[in-house]
Amino acid sequence: MSLLSLPVATLGMPRIGPRRELKLALEGYWAGKISDQQLLEAAAGLRVANWARQYSLGVTIIPSNDFSLYDQILDTSVTVGAIPEAYGWESGPVSLKTYFTMARGSQDKEHDASWAHVRQGLGASAQEMTKWFDTNYHYMVPEFHKAQTFRLSSRKPIEEYEEAKALGYQTRPVLVGPVTFLKLGKSADPAFDPISLLDSLVPVYVEVLKELAKRGAEWVQLDEPYLVLDLDETTRNALQRAYRRLAEEVPGIKVMLATYFGAIGDNLATALKLPVAGLHVDLVRAPQQLSQIEYGARPDLVISLGVIDGRNVWRSNLSALVERYKPVIAKFGKERLQLAPSCSLFHVPIDLQLETELDSDVKRWLAFSVQKIEELATLAKALSGDGNVIAALSESDLAARARQASPKIHDAAVTQRTAAIAEAMRRRNSAFAARAEVQRKRFDLPLFPTTTIGSFPQTSEIRNARAEYAKGKWTKAKYEQFLKKETARTVLWQEDIGLDVLVHGEFERNDMVQYFAEQLSGFAFTKHGWVQSYGSRYVRPPILFGDVSRPKPMTIEWWRYAQSLTRKPMKAMLTGPVTILAWSFVRDDIPRSETCRQIALAIRDEVADLEKAGATMIQIDEAALREGLPLRRSDWRSYLDWAVESFRLCSSGVADATQIHTHMCYSEFNAIIDAIAAMDADVISIETSRSKMELLDAFTAFKYPNDIGPGVYDIHSPRVPEASEIADLIALARQRLSDSQLWINPDCGLKTRKWTEVRPALVNMVAAARELRKTS
Repeated sequence: MSLLSLPVATLGMPRIGPRRELKLALEGYWAGKISDQQLLEAAAGLRVANWARQYSLGVTIIPSNDFSLYDQILDTSVTVGAIPEAYGWESGPVSLKTYFTMARGSQDKEHDASWAHVRQGLGASAQEMTKWFDTNYHYMVPEFHKAQTFRLSSRKPIEEYEEAKALGYQTRPVLVGPVTFLKLGKSADPAFDPISLLDSLVPVYVEVLKELAKRGAEWVQLDEPYLVLDLDETTRNALQRAYRRLAEEVPGIKVMLATYFGAIGDNLATALKLPVAGLHVDLVRAPQQLSQIEYGARPDLVISLGVIDGRNVWRSNLSALVERYKPVIAKFGKERLQLAPSCSLFHVPIDLQLETELDSDVKRWLAFSVQKIEELATLAKALSGDGNVIAALSESDLAARARQASPKIHDAAVTQRTAAIAEAMRRRNSAFAARAEVQRKRFDLPLFPTTTIGSFPQTSEIRNARAEYAKGKWTKAKYEQFLKKETARTVLWQEDIGLDVLVHGEFERNDMVQYFAEQLSGFAFTKHGWVQSYGSRYVRPPILFGDVSRPKPMTIEWWRYAQSLTRKPMKAMLTGPVTILAWSFVRDDIPRSETCRQIALAIRDEVADLEKAGATMIQIDEAALREGLPLRRSDWRSYLDWAVESFRLCSSGVADATQIHTHMCYSEFNAIIDAIAAMDADVISIETSRSKMELLDAFTAFKYPNDIGPGVYDIHSPRVPEASEIADLIALARQRLSDSQLWINPDCGLKTRKWTEVRPALVNMVAAARELRKTS
């Protein structure tokens, strides 16, 4: 059988540019340095480069509309006209100003205070933001109401298809599927289910598909990752209704239904009944589902095999994949199969060849998006019987064997220490009630104590100083003296405005994970391995390739210096083991739970040294605990058990009088509140400002006993909240929690904000707390 034309597809590509060109354009635009047109031209250039790169690497099914200026869910909201009244749009094309106000908020005087999204004072706040399934990418949460109407309000999917076609690329446009879009949204009315809007929404999809078909599109990719979650019958019926209508009204275009991040599982029968031409499945996370599809799929259903990991950076063992999929090719035939990554490649960096300073052994084990496409092309040729790829297969085999046997990966001392973990290491000496009494006497804090989450603005001066030091142009002494001045200035300013518990600002840290990973064994780092977290916020996840230990203390001297500047409590700031794990490209050769325990023991050593040095408050951030939750509820307990165990392992060795804080980013806590309580942190701070304190309802229903700092200031927006606005949020928190439990703090760290925004916002926050103390 000839398999020479086995198609190679990508589901989506990184949109940031190899040198972060999109970030530079966006931030230039927001700063008023470039025009609308210049921003759009920069974006068009990135799209052209992406299409050309994929074509040159052998991709035969190239996506369009996978690019976004900010977020693909926000793009979908704009496309279908799901724009809350707060943003002032009524009809016609949606301006960039409106688009970015939805993403980032605005302080424009033109926004009327009667609009739903406007709090007291001027401007509109941004839409709520939360994590995209179990990734570290954030999407903008759509907002719906009972009287919601939809209409085609942006022609972006159509325009970008035409843009590619004019350049000679026949693409497969990508849209977020209608059911996933509605299920990811929210309503101010908790009794309202957005899925009830499906029949109003689908006509907009029909209109888009008709326009695409009219212009020559043969296929369209509709992403329905919600199919890998636990679905009720209402949602399953909605899927059938939506896709039946699309098939009936737009018969001239083929739909590739894309699922990813897990197994379709008990939703498979529903998926296979849908009148679509193709189905993409994630065979990296759920290889077992292919045999289930084989027995239930229609004879004409095209199967897109997600065989290359789109979420991690490890090189594939191509020979093993050839052996695994040869029988599949023989059974299905070339006309029914496509080779693809497991999901969009925007979760991994762009090109490994940009990395010139990586350890040569580690680099040999890796593949970024360019290399993953090359792997797909090689795999397609190998499965077609092309003998010209023998050398590539041999190199893949050698790299796999070298990684498996490398002494850089395995550390016997770490293995022995992990095996010796005792139950007593996972428990505080006393229950929270007893600890709280000891701590209240020790700290004597006022009602509604004020603090921040940790970081302060990383200004251009700080980034330039770090760059000069890295290049060898500054001595270590000069660099540290500069950082001490920044730290001292920030500590004294916090005292001046009246914050009760201070932080040192973290100016010496490049990133809350990378800073620690650089001082632990088992990690490697890139120079250009950027991935998008949200908007123009990009991160370079460390690559966790081996066993983890702490060679020496990491934070003691900077904490000691900051505490010497004040008599107020100075929190020591650490990143927790689950977050370090979640925000790294993690090993795939041992269980994640084992790696997490290794990291926990390393952090435990740091906590012990901080306490010996005199630290009385230690914050161990677990921003990513909720995002690591498996997508299926049946898998939650196992994960939560080892995640909570890891936190307790690193935090439980301290005395009762030492106060342990933790912080969590955007999360829905209802389903895991028992696990959060089991972490037994003395104080937890959470992001709640965009949800108007709704996230506290889980803590209220659970009768959570420990202290809580609900965020009263949205740090993801440039808006400066008025003191009265913050007071209103605190009032909402007081309806849910007792005054004695409440701490007052921003939503998250302030690293990405400007001092011109931070200073007035924190002054207002302190003022709001002081006013409330007068009436309590």
